[in-house]
Amino acid sequence: MEFNIKPVDLTIKDEIISKIDNLTKPKGSLGRLEELALKICLIQHTLNPELREPHNVLFAADHGIIEEGVTVSPKEVTWQQLSHFSKGGAGINFLCDQHGFRLVLVDAGVDYDIPSGHGIIDMKVRRGTRNFLHEGAMTGEEFDLCIERGAKVVEEIHATTGCNVISFGEMGSGNTSPSAMWMHLFTGIELQRCIGAGAGLSSEGVNHKIEVLSRALANYSGKDDDVSKMAWFGGLEMAMALGGMLKAAESGMTIIVDGFIMTSVILAASRLYPAVLEYAVFGHQGDESGHKLMLEHIGVNAILHLDLRLGEGSGAVCAYPILQSALNMINNMDSFQSVNVTKYF
Repeated sequence: MEFNIKPVDLTIKDEIISKIDNLTKPKGSLGRLEELALKICLIQHTLNPELREPHNVLFAADHGIIEEGVTVSPKEVTWQQLSHFSKGGAGINFLCDQHGFRLVLVDAGVDYDIPSGHGIIDMKVRRGTRNFLHEGAMTGEEFDLCIERGAKVVEEIHATTGCNVISFGEMGSGNTSPSAMWMHLFTGIELQRCIGAGAGLSSEGVNHKIEVLSRALANYSGKDDDVSKMAWFGGLEMAMALGGMLKAAESGMTIIVDGFIMTSVILAASRLYPAVLEYAVFGHQGDESGHKLMLEHIGVNAILHLDLRLGEGSGAVCAYPILQSALNMINNMDSFQSVNVTKYF
């Protein structure tokens, strides 16, 4: 699937900066809010930006690598939590309710037959990935199908609701392992430094995870290109989120990136379409050990650092009020000229 992701138009950048600098405050005194306002103005190509109909799309799938004991979370937790999300009462539910997000749940590849009638979109490509210690997690065709289905979800949201700001979450026991593999492959950072405790591994468990993923890397027999590596080591929910991010950027939407797993996804997306990063703000630096290193590699700073490691889009949704503050600043603050205050810097 091809995407037409254009770099943001910089022709009004100086006008935006001038507007921000002439608000009734010392230049630069609102710090990151000024940076975020500039970013969103450039994405929307306007001096009067607005955020409409925020959505958090949560993709769920299972992972074959879990067979190797790389997580403390059993596989059935994936479908159990997805069902929980559909009923309300989970972490992402209260955050979406608090901040006005619509939560969209997608079965990308859960190894369970989810009953219909629960509001979960059935996009299942297969019942979990294969074990990438021994073979590719996905075929190329399965990976492509995930991209198409993830893009379709976002396309429908954008077309039917007018949503222009979106975050992505995930649920999948064991998915820090494929994320660590993508991080290593697309940053060049030593694999051991990309691997963390995930859902709560002990130090012994982390060492076992390092050993398993190191063997998986050594066993790779696919082609030497990015897409082949994404399919071999990735997750179905990760590939769908990748397609969703690319469609969101193509549609001119602001993408709020969540934690470690979704950062690995937008890193992978940027290997295919570098301009996708121009549509992204990074909501939260998570507690997974490699996340800070990955953000540094991309060259970005997260808005929040709350030591979250829940996933589900939680860090991205928590960051949303900061984006609202940035837009309230540029849209609602007076300028020096409008209130006849002498510029004092």
